[in-house]
Amino acid sequence: MPWRPLMDPAPGAPRGHGGGEALLGELETLVQDVVRTSSWWERHGVDCAILALSLLSVPAGFLSLRSENVLVLALGIIILGVCHYTLTVKGSHLATHGALTQSKRWSRIWELFFVEVCSSFSAEYGKYGHVKMHHGYTNVLGLGDSSTWRLPCLNRYVYMFLAPLLIPVLTPLVAVERLRKVELRSAVRTLGLISLGLYAHYWLLLNVSGFRSPGSALLCMFTTRSLLAHPYLHINIFQHIGLPMFSRDKKPQRIHMMSLGVLNLPRLPVLEWAFGHSIVSCHVEHHLFPRLSDNMCLKVKPVVSRFLQEKRLPYNEDSYLARFRLFLSRYEEFMVQTPPITELVGLQ
Repeated sequence: MPWRPLMDPAPGAPRGHGGGEALLGELETLVQDVVRTSSWWERHGVDCAILALSLLSVPAGFLSLRSENVLVLALGIIILGVCHYTLTVKGSHLATHGALTQSKRWSRIWELFFVEVCSSFSAEYGKYGHVKMHHGYTNVLGLGDSSTWRLPCLNRYVYMFLAPLLIPVLTPLVAVERLRKVELRSAVRTLGLISLGLYAHYWLLLNVSGFRSPGSALLCMFTTRSLLAHPYLHINIFQHIGLPMFSRDKKPQRIHMMSLGVLNLPRLPVLEWAFGHSIVSCHVEHHLFPRLSDNMCLKVKPVVSRFLQEKRLPYNEDSYLARFRLFLSRYEEFMVQTPPITELVGLQ
């Protein structure tokens, strides 16, 4: 297998021979050894199979909604909801990082399909906001600090329990608003693919599932697209907010930034199926090596955790429930007030 860099270069910070960069190079060598000895199935096949299975399960979901049996109807909603999040979160995330295939052409095709058709968002803005800003400046105030998830106007209970339901509605609206900032050709393509995805969902509910009114079809769309919205929002704030934040001019080197500013949750089977290991239990590994697939992040997890612990670097882990309770009790501090800046003497 040809060698492929596992990390995107940090913006404005060329790799050198300092302590942090030397540690990161040492860790990358260990991880690259694991990647080299892994089969295609391990590197890409497992995740591609999960996405393919999700696509193949979609017809069963739509057909189940034809039933008058409440249990079968509920099963159809669950199937469509889980498949929706698997395609829109796991699929879009892997495609945006180019982790589904080594082919640039197919990476672009999958990116447009998962991000624009399935997720109703702009591929260009998704890559800019997530890959360049969030990954390039993880926990750097004003850049990659997850501030887009903050809504200071909402109290803790509205935000944690009701705000997630806005995600399926706000996502295409935000995407359309962002189209003002891209060239006309890209804007027309994005608008067309988003419209195709939304209309296809609506059309299938009317013509395959047998919904008799536009209102009931739209309600079902909303229900399936918000099925896992709560854990999706919660995980996005749990894994960065409340951890050390840095200023742009005094940010630490990459390995310190990622070990301090990223947190792993435990294995949660349903959420890991729908969101991917790299978003749930292997988020530290993902931020260190964003071009690895979900399955490879899971495979290198023991190597990364052991290395960080041996070098006496943080390896943040916590449970979903513990983080939920923490955010409820310290909501004002985490989600409303400006977080304090952490300075690491000698590590910048």
